[in-house]
Amino acid sequence: MAEHEEKKHEESLLDKIAEKIHGHDSSSDSDDDKPSESSIKDKVFRLFGREKPVHHVLGGGKPADIFLWRNKKISAGALGVATVIWVLFELLEYHLLTLVCHSLILVLALLFLYSNATTFINKSPPHIPEVQIPKDPVVEFAQALRFEVNRAFAVLRDIASGKDLKKFLSVIAGLWVLSIVGNWCNFLTLFYIVFVLLHTVPVLYEKYEDKVDPFAEKAMHEIKKQYAVFDAKVLSKIPRGPLKEKKKD
Repeated sequence: MAEHEEKKHEESLLDKIAEKIHGHDSSSDSDDDKPSESSIKDKVFRLFGREKPVHHVLGGGKPADIFLWRNKKISAGALGVATVIWVLFELLEYHLLTLVCHSLILVLALLFLYSNATTFINKSPPHIPEVQIPKDPVVEFAQALRFEVNRAFAVLRDIASGKDLKKFLSVIAGLWVLSIVGNWCNFLTLFYIVFVLLHTVPVLYEKYEDKVDPFAEKAMHEIKKQYAVFDAKVLSKIPRGPLKEKKKD
């Protein structure tokens, strides 16, 4: 009897161990069947097909920090300076050369009077620092500007060659819209509007991207649908080159 009870006890222990093993395997299988959070996030639609954060899309570094208000004092200062320039030149109709001359007259007059007044009030003359434009930032800016201009020329050359009709129509539409905007306002106002948009749209998009991206996905699907209809009815009927000769049998 004692041996029979020991065998039953051993069998029950083996059954419990087997159940635990099978339960662990099933749970691991169910975990494997579930898609990971990273794979779900990878499938989420992002505006303009971006795969990096907004900060990286803007180039990273200090410019991206300014546009995304990482340092609120610097961002507010840059926006404030742009607003003051726009008010002076656009609303008050101040001219650049006049502003520069008046500013230099005021600064030089104050420094000249203060430097001569220090001899009468027994104070040391003001220390005027030596101002020089550094070479490296200017060279880096010139190289970056040269690269962007060359890339723009390459895109325009590619469009003019007649290889991509979709890109051609997109550029023509963009230039047409830009010409209409140019009739509404001058270059300074347009530059100020773009500057304000760069300080508002990226930070708002970064904050509400989970709500903007689904709406943008629906809009992109609708645009592609309408373009497919336009391509089938209009673009496909436009001759794009000499007709190919039929192959001889």
